[in-house]
Amino acid sequence: MKILVTSALPYANGDIHLGHLAGAYLPADIYVRYQRLKGRDVVYICGTDEHGVPVTISAEKQNKTPREIVDQYNRSIEESFKKFGMTFDNFSRTTLSVHHRLAQDFFLKIYEKGLIYPREVEQFHCTRCKRFLPDRYIIGTCPKCGNEGARGDQCENCGHWLEPFELIAPRCLICGETPKKTQTKHWYFRLSQFQDKLSSWVADKKDWKETVLTFVRGWLREGLKDRPITRDLSWGVPVPLKDAKGKVLYVWFDAPIGYISSTIEWAEKKGKPDLWKDYWFGKDTKLVHFIGKDNIVFHALIWPAMLMAYGDYVLPSDIPANQFLNLEGGKFSTSKGYAIWLPEYLKDFKSDSLRYALTRNAPEARDTDFTWRDFQVWHNNELADNLGNFVNRTLTFVKKYYDSSVPKASSLTERDNRILDLLKKAPDTIGKRIEKFEFKGGLQEVMRIAQEANRYFDHEEPWSTRKKDPDACAKTMYVCMNIVASLSVLIEPFLPSSAEKIKKMIQPVPHDWDEIGKPEAVRAVGEPSILFEKIADEVVRVQVEKLKKETVDLDYFSKVSLKTAKILTAERVEGTDNLIKCQVELGEQKRQIVAGVGKDYEPGELVGKTIIVVDNLTPAKIKGVLSEGMLLAVVGKKGIVLVTTDKPVSSGTAVR
Repeated sequence: MKILVTSALPYANGDIHLGHLAGAYLPADIYVRYQRLKGRDVVYICGTDEHGVPVTISAEKQNKTPREIVDQYNRSIEESFKKFGMTFDNFSRTTLSVHHRLAQDFFLKIYEKGLIYPREVEQFHCTRCKRFLPDRYIIGTCPKCGNEGARGDQCENCGHWLEPFELIAPRCLICGETPKKTQTKHWYFRLSQFQDKLSSWVADKKDWKETVLTFVRGWLREGLKDRPITRDLSWGVPVPLKDAKGKVLYVWFDAPIGYISSTIEWAEKKGKPDLWKDYWFGKDTKLVHFIGKDNIVFHALIWPAMLMAYGDYVLPSDIPANQFLNLEGGKFSTSKGYAIWLPEYLKDFKSDSLRYALTRNAPEARDTDFTWRDFQVWHNNELADNLGNFVNRTLTFVKKYYDSSVPKASSLTERDNRILDLLKKAPDTIGKRIEKFEFKGGLQEVMRIAQEANRYFDHEEPWSTRKKDPDACAKTMYVCMNIVASLSVLIEPFLPSSAEKIKKMIQPVPHDWDEIGKPEAVRAVGEPSILFEKIADEVVRVQVEKLKKETVDLDYFSKVSLKTAKILTAERVEGTDNLIKCQVELGEQKRQIVAGVGKDYEPGELVGKTIIVVDNLTPAKIKGVLSEGMLLAVVGKKGIVLVTTDKPVSSGTAVR
C-alpha cells in the first residue's frame, strides 16, 4: 500500500500561526513520521496557495505586487515549517508552470465532458473602485449566524459557505462602498450532478470522524448546487477558453489540484517523472487530507467531485479535519494581530514544547483553547519533570556508576517484566491510536510510559541498591535503559528534536518502530544533557502581556483608507458649541464631515485647509447630521491641532 498525505495549502499572504499548526500541519507530520518509522511507502505533500483574492488584497494594501507578496511568504512559511520540524517530501507553490498546466488541463477535460458551462450572472461591482468584486472583496453580515464580518464566500464564524448576494448589508472591503449588481459571465461546475455519487461515496466512510461526517451529511441533505469556478481577476490561472478573457480559475478549483502538481514536482526532482502516477492513479493508494474544519466542504465534496469528473484519479481515503484552536479565550485573528505567529514563537522557545502542547490539547473533536499558562505547566511538569527527568536520571546514573556501559540483568522480577511488557505492547497500542488519528491519545500513552518509568526508578531505589545489592541495581538500570531506548523512538513522531537528542546520547541508535521493547536495545551512553529547561514565570508573563496589548498587523492597518481633503465650507452644527460641519473635496468627490473641533477653531479658520481624513469610514449621524468620514487631529496640551500637509497636495491623494 502507498500512503499519500497532504496538508491544506496555506495562503501565501501571511505567516503561519498556532491555529494553523493545530489544524492541518502538526497532526499530518505526526502521522507521516509514524508511517516512516513503520517502513511504509508514504509521501507527504504540501506547498503555498498563491492565487486568489487573499493574495491580491494583501498586495493592494501593502502597495506591492501579488508576485512580491507570494515570494515573500512562500519563503517565510517554508522556513518556519522547517524550523518547527515539518518533514514534507515536497513543498511546492501554485504559481509554478507545472501547476498552471495541470489546472488548465483539469478545467478543459471537465469542460469537454459538459460538466462546466457558462452562465450570465449578476455580480457585485464597486463604482468607487471601478471593478467587479470577487467574493472575498465583499464583507457583510452572515444570514445564518449574524456575524458582521462574514466574507462573500464563507462565514468563518459558523463555517457556512456563502454567495455574495446572501450577505446582509454588503460592502466593498477596500473602500466601504455599497456595491451594485452588474451583469457578467462566469463558468460553473455541475456539482449538482454528483449528488448521488457523493452520497454513495460518503455512505461508505464509516470510520471517518463523526464531526466531518455530520458536516458533510448536512450539505448533502440541503442538496448540492452548481458552483462558479471562475473569477474576474488578473492574478491566477487563466481560464483556457477564447471567450474567457480576463477570467481566472477560482482559487478553490485550482488550489487542491496543487496536491497533484506538487507530487509531479516531487517525482521530477527524484529523476522519475512518472513516479507520481503510482500514487495518484494506483488503486492501492491511501490518500489522506489533513485540514481544518473550515475546509471540509471543499475537500469532502467539491474536490472529490472534481476528481470524479476528471476520471482515473484516486479519491480521498480519509479527511481527518480538526476543529479550531482558540487563544486565551478568544479566536485567532490575523487582521487584529491576535495570534501567536510561528516565526515569533521559534525565536523564544523550542519547537518540541509547542508540538507537545498542541498535541496534548489538540482540537480533534471540539474546539480547544491555548493559554500560555497551560503551555508553561505542561512543559515544566510533564516534559521536564516527567519525561526529561527520567531520561536524565537514568543516563547520568549509568555514566557515573557503570562507566557509560549498560549493565546486564541476571534475572528479572515480576515488576521488571511488567514494565518491559508495557514497552512491548506500546508500539501496537500507540500505533493504533495514530492510525485512527487520535494523536492526543497516542501522546498520552507515551507519557504514561515515562510516568511509570519514574515510579519504577523510585521504587527500585538504585541509589541504595548500588551498594547493598549490586545485581538488583544492575537489573534496574538495564530495564531503565531499555525504556530510554524505547522512548527515543516512541516520542519521535511527536517530539522529533527531543528524540534526536536522546539518540545522540545512546548507542546503538534505535530506528525501527517494531523493534521497540526488545532486549539488548542499547549498550552504552554518551554525555547526558538536559532535555527540557524549565520555563520561568517571567518569560510567560511577557508573552501574556503581548496578547493583552491590542495590536494590528500591516494588513489590518492597510484597510484604513487615508486621503488628503480640502475644506470648502465650514459651519457650526446648530445647537452645539463644539461640532463643525465641513464640506470637503476629495479629488472629484465631495463629502460632508462633522468634527468636534469647534472649541479650538472658528469655522472660517478651517476653509481652504488641506487635511487628512479617513476616507472609508462607515457613514454615521452625529446630532442628526450625516458625517461621511473623520479628520485626523492631535490632542495637545493647548487643545486640538489638525493634521495638515506642509506642502501643497491635490485633494484625494492617498496617504501612504
